[in-house]
Amino acid sequence: MFAPKFGIRVIIIPALTFFGLILLWEIVDAVFEVKKIIAPAPHEIALAFVTEWRALFKATGITMLESVLGFILGSLVAFMLAILFVYSSTLRIAIYPYAVALKSTPLIAIAPLLILWFGNGLLSKIVMAALVAFFPVLVNAVDGLTSVEKDALSLMRSLSASQWQIFWKIRFPHSLPFIFSSLKIASSLAVVGAVIGEFTGSTSGIGHLINTSSYYLDTDVMFAAILMISSGGIIFFGIVSLAEKRIVFWR
Repeated sequence: MFAPKFGIRVIIIPALTFFGLILLWEIVDAVFEVKKIIAPAPHEIALAFVTEWRALFKATGITMLESVLGFILGSLVAFMLAILFVYSSTLRIAIYPYAVALKSTPLIAIAPLLILWFGNGLLSKIVMAALVAFFPVLVNAVDGLTSVEKDALSLMRSLSASQWQIFWKIRFPHSLPFIFSSLKIASSLAVVGAVIGEFTGSTSGIGHLINTSSYYLDTDVMFAAILMISSGGIIFFGIVSLAEKRIVFWR
């Protein structure tokens, strides 16, 4: 498996690309005299960071809290269900199609129901984040737990190992690369789910801030909010990736 090596190039190249794009954006904005309400220049967005930093950090913190809690909830439920699927094919046949149906349902269609059931506070956003994080973890966990080599299972059974011992010594370690691959995907999806929930109905968070800014045509604040939550999502993804390198050290 390919494992990226972190070094100075991994930091410098993206940084140079970022500053190059910012410079190009600034030049295009100045040459074509793009209106601030359409696409503010980078220096105008930077000014919005300075003037609205309290609101931006508070909103980002709330959205990231919803995302992390939803990520944990969705991942735990998915992993526990995956274990049940491994040991009960009947349960897998009975429930798996509904998990696929849930994944196929547009988030924007589910969000109003969650607001109705759980209110417009944190809980509905946590549930939304959990729903979008749930499916990739479920699929990869099932694949990881069931794709163990038959020879390894036969050896453990010949040694009179219990199902519990087989799980902890064979199935679980084998599934970790699969699980962490899905956790990295789920970490990003959880942020998306939380923001969509905030767009539908909330009194706080990045989604609420973007909605409010769009109402007052504060496009620079909208861009600043998008950059803030994107940065939060990148950091979240990086933390999960770092945990993968520490735990799945044999890859």
